[in-house]
Amino acid sequence: MAIISEFQEQEAKPSTSSPPPLNPVLFNASLDPSNPVAFLEKVFDFLAKESGFLGKENVDKEIAAIVRVAKEKSKKKEEEVAPKMEVKEKEGKEIKKEVKKEQMAVDRKEDKKDEETSSGLRVPNKGNGLDLEKYSWTQTLQEVTVNVPVPSGTRSRSVVCEIKKNHLKAGLKGQPPVIDGELFQTVKPDDCYWSIEDNRSVSILLTKHNQMEWWKSLVKGDPEIDTQKVEPENSKLSDLDPETRQTVEKMMFDQRQKAMGLPTSDELQKQEILKKFMSEHPEMDFSRAKLM
Repeated sequence: MAIISEFQEQEAKPSTSSPPPLNPVLFNASLDPSNPVAFLEKVFDFLAKESGFLGKENVDKEIAAIVRVAKEKSKKKEEEVAPKMEVKEKEGKEIKKEVKKEQMAVDRKEDKKDEETSSGLRVPNKGNGLDLEKYSWTQTLQEVTVNVPVPSGTRSRSVVCEIKKNHLKAGLKGQPPVIDGELFQTVKPDDCYWSIEDNRSVSILLTKHNQMEWWKSLVKGDPEIDTQKVEPENSKLSDLDPETRQTVEKMMFDQRQKAMGLPTSDELQKQEILKKFMSEHPEMDFSRAKLM
C-alpha cells in the first residue's frame, strides 16, 4: 500500500519544467519610403494575428516608448552625420571653385587665341599695349608704361633696370632678366624712369622719341599688336596742341578707314582733286581713269 500511495503522490505532483518554445513566424513586407504608414499597418496586423502583444493593457505606452527611443537614436545619428556632411559640402565647394578657376584659365587662353587677327597680330589690351606672361605694357602716343610683377616686399636695391635709347633691360639681381631687348622705337632716356609700386611690381615709364606713332611691341621679337585696333582716349586729345591734335585725329581716321577697307584721308583727297579736274575738263576722256 505504501508503494501505491507513493506512486500516486508522484503522479499528482505538478511538473516544474518549461513549455516547449514556439516556432518563430516569419514576417514578410516591403517598405515604400514615400508611405511608411502602410508598412506600420502591416506590422500591427501581423502582431495582432500572430501574437497577443496588442491585447496588453499598457501596449499604447510601450509603443510610444519604442517610437520615442527610435526618434532619439535617429536624431543622434543626424547630429553625428551633419558635421561630416558640412565638411564634405565645404570640400565640394572648394573643388568646384578650383575647377571653375581652371576653366576660366582655359577660357582666357582660348580668348587670347581668338584675339589674334587674321594677320597673326594681337588685339591690344585696354591700355593699347599687350599682356604677356612675365610683364605687361600700355601706351599713349607720348609714353609707354611697362609693369613687371616682382615678389612682395622687393626693395629697389634688388631691381635691375637699364634704360637706353634703343634698349631696355629689367629684372632682379641674381636672376635672368625679365626684359632684355631692343625697343620697338627709340626713347628719350633722360625723360624715362622706374619705380616700385606697392612693393609688388616694377613700373617703368618710357618717353617716346617719336610721339606720333603707335608701338606694335615693347621690344623687337615679342608678339605684336594690331595698331589699327588701338583706341586712344579722346579726352586726352584736348591736351595736345592744335597741329598735333589734327595729325592724331587724321591718323585715327585713317586707321578706322583701313579697318573697314575704305580709302584713307589722303586717298579721299586725291579722289576729290581728280573729280574736280574732270569736271573742269569735260572735253577730255577719263573713261580709263581710276579713282583711288
